[in-house]
Amino acid sequence: MNWRWVADWIWGLPLLILTVVFHVSVFVMMVRTLRKAHAGKTNHRRRHFIANIAVIALGAAALHSFEASLWATLYIWVGALPDEVTAMLYSLSAITSYGHAGVFLEDRWKLLGAIEAMNGLILFGLTTAFLFSAIEEVTSPKSQ
Repeated sequence: MNWRWVADWIWGLPLLILTVVFHVSVFVMMVRTLRKAHAGKTNHRRRHFIANIAVIALGAAALHSFEASLWATLYIWVGALPDEVTAMLYSLSAITSYGHAGVFLEDRWKLLGAIEAMNGLILFGLTTAFLFSAIEEVTSPKSQ
């Protein structure tokens, strides 16, 4: 085992787990809220379909940004990046797997950045699943 990366795992895994649990919890609340808002209004479901998906997408963007800010805060706290702007730019680049921000972590913290990228793939996969589920619920024959 490479002992120099133990701190990356110690900080990265709990934050990965926290963001996944938080992400799923927020999406469950969003779906419940939308269901309650449209309970018994099956004839209006299609009319509000675009608005519902837009609200979910906007919520997802805010949620992903918040999660990236948690990672950015961690980078500053452990001394991996010097300031909030650099940390947020790096974090958004890592969590989206964009990777072209031109900001790099010291060798000491590179695994932490890879853990964030893995976290981003999981979070965006969950977001895709929830969006697909919302679209399917509205367009399924039972909802018509």
